[in-house]
Amino acid sequence: MADNTEKAGIGPKGDADQAPSCASVTTEERAADGAEYMYVGDAGDEDFDGGDAALNWLDIPEGSKFEFLDHTADVQLHSWGDTLKESFEQVAIAMFAYMTEISKVEKLQKVTVEAEGDDLLSLLFHYLDEFLFVFSADPFFIPREVTIEEFDLVNFKIKAIGHGETFDLTKHPQGTEVKAITYSNMQVHKDKDTHDIYVIIDI
Repeated sequence: MADNTEKAGIGPKGDADQAPSCASVTTEERAADGAEYMYVGDAGDEDFDGGDAALNWLDIPEGSKFEFLDHTADVQLHSWGDTLKESFEQVAIAMFAYMTEISKVEKLQKVTVEAEGDDLLSLLFHYLDEFLFVFSADPFFIPREVTIEEFDLVNFKIKAIGHGETFDLTKHPQGTEVKAITYSNMQVHKDKDTHDIYVIIDI
């Protein structure tokens, strides 16, 4: 199980929020510096640069490894971690932090989410979509922390535990509703030093 103990002093990632341009097909390539990355993009989005500005007025608890990047009418989630599993955990929390003040969520209950995909990007999509579903339907669950217990990158399966509580408007401020996860410019970057995820959410 991943250890999500907060580490002090981790803020917006700075230069790393500039995502590379994307092609119109799912692919995996090796960059000039040797870093591997996978991406999906929209035709005509070759000039996409990862967003104009970080939206750091939103609730980002100390120790988090995510930020919000402005992107036209939508918002891009950017998470990173020492492992790809940690980046997956962080991007789920980023989605919920956009919808409410995540620091006001208590870890009173647990919800198990399982997802699978045909490749890494579809796994990421279905993983986030499953978490969005448990928020949108009874018990209207919102996690403060996510830990991934099973992370199978051969068969593209994932099992994660959300630690949180039922969303309550008398306790949790209502932010911006996330309508859907999108594949638009979805990116997963893997290299020896860090693992970055970029996901645009429909709001």
